[in-house]
Amino acid sequence: MKATLKSLRETKANPAVSIFVKTHREHPANEQDPIALKNQLKVAEERLNNEYDKHTATTIMDSIHAKTNDLNHNYNLDTLAIFASVDDVQLIRMPLDTTERVVISDSFATRDLVRDMASAVHFYTVVLTRDVARLIEASNDRVVAEFDKDDDKQNNMENIAFPVENNGLYTTSDGGSDRSANNESSHLKEFFNQVDKSVQELWGEHKLPLVIVGDAKNIGYYKEVCDRPDNIIATVSNVTNLDDGSAQHIVDGVQEAVEEYRSSLHQEAMGEIDKARGAEMLRTDLQEVYRGAFQGAGETLYVRRWYIQPAKIDEKAQTLTVVDDAAGEGVTDDAIGVIIEHVIHNGGDVVFLPEEIMGEDQPIALVTRY
Repeated sequence: MKATLKSLRETKANPAVSIFVKTHREHPANEQDPIALKNQLKVAEERLNNEYDKHTATTIMDSIHAKTNDLNHNYNLDTLAIFASVDDVQLIRMPLDTTERVVISDSFATRDLVRDMASAVHFYTVVLTRDVARLIEASNDRVVAEFDKDDDKQNNMENIAFPVENNGLYTTSDGGSDRSANNESSHLKEFFNQVDKSVQELWGEHKLPLVIVGDAKNIGYYKEVCDRPDNIIATVSNVTNLDDGSAQHIVDGVQEAVEEYRSSLHQEAMGEIDKARGAEMLRTDLQEVYRGAFQGAGETLYVRRWYIQPAKIDEKAQTLTVVDDAAGEGVTDDAIGVIIEHVIHNGGDVVFLPEEIMGEDQPIALVTRY
């Protein structure tokens, strides 16, 4: 999704149509999703017809309908985002809440999504039992997807697709059950080594941190055989129903560990800020932060959560002037969002910190590359 949002941010089109629809993950709530989608498409059509020529409006709406007419709402998450121009239409299902709206401009409305993505802890949960291993992708406390053998993302895998079944643990030459401690340990380690090879192959695409779930023994075996133990941010051994519990049940069960990881990131961030300040590579003045972000000097931007500041921005002069009236002429209502976009566009990272860590006196800080 980050790559998609980066591409969307870089796209200029007239018009660039952004449509956001609240959706639902489960039946029967998702029965109302087609109606919600239809309502927002009607709003988009009316606006396009009023603001653009008939050919442009028809071209865009026909392309949107071609993508949405056969949409399977059983796969919905929390938001359906549609980004359309005369040249292309993209649909993105997202595990985050948004306000239903239609935005028509010369660029796509991705700023809120970039904020939400940057503030999320995005991770894989590896679920281990003696019989099967599952892989769940999650963002904060919400499931993005559980990997299934029919998923396109597992096509052409060199290793075993998830869920990975343990077909060799109990079988012996006489069909009996091999329960000796040594053999069980050896078989489990071999199984989890196979699981880890599949994890690492998929990890290579996105490099998400790992949360390992299982009983203490299985977690220990997995950690012994895994290729990249440094990728594991947490282990959780008290979640129940690992074989058949829902993906959301599993993700709910690891939230305490995820919050501990988030807190560790906050403490690490403050250390990086102090280190950059000592090396005179820290900018905290909003004008200087904007200029550094615009010029591509930003390595990491630290922002107080929910910090929004209206301002007048002059890209040519590389100036940002704070104002009080967000509705004033020539005012950007969320200048912080603009800074965030520049940092990410130029290959930097963005970290959101809670108010108790970044207060009113320092709501934003940019660690520079030089």
